[in-house]
Amino acid sequence: MRPRGAIALLILAALSACASQVDAGVSQDAGAPGFWWGLWHGFVFPFAWIGSLFDPGIAVYAVPNRGGWYDFGFFLGITVLGGGSWFGSRSRG
Repeated sequence: MRPRGAIALLILAALSACASQVDAGVSQDAGAPGFWWGLWHGFVFPFAWIGSLFDPGIAVYAVPNRGGWYDFGFFLGITVLGGGSWFGSRSRG
């Protein structure tokens, strides 16, 4: 790994250590969205975002949710299912 990449990775890790979630945003109720709803919300994110520009009743992220598992599903939905991943965009040659 190049020194610049290692430094950037270290800075990102330090910044992510400062992140926290508001306790009111996490719910363990049976009806709170979990992993599967996070996956779905991540997948439909582009459409929900466009809709949210015109309708304040449309949200792109469910609050409250079950916390880390919802976030993980949301992340997977955006990057893998939503086509947001840049890994396949490398040119071949």
